[in-house]
Amino acid sequence: MNKDIFEGNWKEKRGQIKEWWGKLTDDDLDKVEGNAEQLVGLIQQKYGYTRLRAEEEFHRRIKEVKEAVDKKV
Repeated sequence: MNKDIFEGNWKEKRGQIKEWWGKLTDDDLDKVEGNAEQLVGLIQQKYGYTRLRAEEEFHRRIKEVKEAVDKKV
C-alpha cells in the first residue's frame, strides 16, 4: 500500500491507527487528515521515536495490512 492509497483510505484506516498507536488522540488524527508524513511525525513525537524508527513502524504496519488484504484476494 503506497502513501497515496493510505491517504485516500484515511477514514477507513483511522480506527485501526488508534488501535496501533493509542497515544494518538482524535484531535491529533483530525490534524493529520490522512497525511502519512504528518502521521509519522506524530508517532515520532508521541512515542519519543527517532524519525527512522517512526517511519519503520509506520511502514511495518502498512505492510501487515497489505499482506492481510492480499491473502484474502
